[in-house]
Amino acid sequence: MSEAPRTSASEVAEAARILTGAGLVEAFGHVSARDGRGFLITSTRPLGAAGEEDVHPVDERGRAPEGATDVPLETPMHAAVYAAREDVNAICRTHSPAAVRAGALGEVPPLVHGLGGLAGEVAICGRTDLVTDEEAGQEIAKDLGRADCLLIRGNGSIATGRSLAEAVVRARYLEERCLVGQGIDGGDGWRAVELEPRARWFEKETTRAYAWMRWRYGGDS
Repeated sequence: MSEAPRTSASEVAEAARILTGAGLVEAFGHVSARDGRGFLITSTRPLGAAGEEDVHPVDERGRAPEGATDVPLETPMHAAVYAAREDVNAICRTHSPAAVRAGALGEVPPLVHGLGGLAGEVAICGRTDLVTDEEAGQEIAKDLGRADCLLIRGNGSIATGRSLAEAVVRARYLEERCLVGQGIDGGDGWRAVELEPRARWFEKETTRAYAWMRWRYGGDS
């Protein structure tokens, strides 16, 4: 396994504020990033006001330090995805409107515009309950497979990334893909031969998108 990017609690908190500013989370949602043998995850306090003190270190199974009572119920989901995917170093759990609708409909919207491709590969699962234990987390990890984002029926979505920035950008453009592709027949989506040339720009576009999101929502100068 390659070494994960070094991510601090302040960076995780900033990502949480960015997701809130972008309208991808409201009362519910969380952000995590690998940290040594375990990972950092935001608390259940409002993400829009998250600071370093609102980010908890947990072990590789998602177990929190003694006395931490505000760790998200769905922490086992993050643990299961990290265990199954060595390439995933960050996860954004969101509840953005268009993605919620797509999950409820049980449909992955077609990719019909270039920036929608920044979400990467999108999968879907039929789970409706919260992901609060190891078994449920493994179900989510299996449904995600090798995809980058997962729409969860009636319960939002997750976006993964090799870095925190990539996960945040994927969450943002998953929402845009769902919004733009809404009501369009899946057969009208881009073909592989159309996607391949555009995909060569995605890494640079992701970097640019995150810089803009930090400026717009994260207070970056």
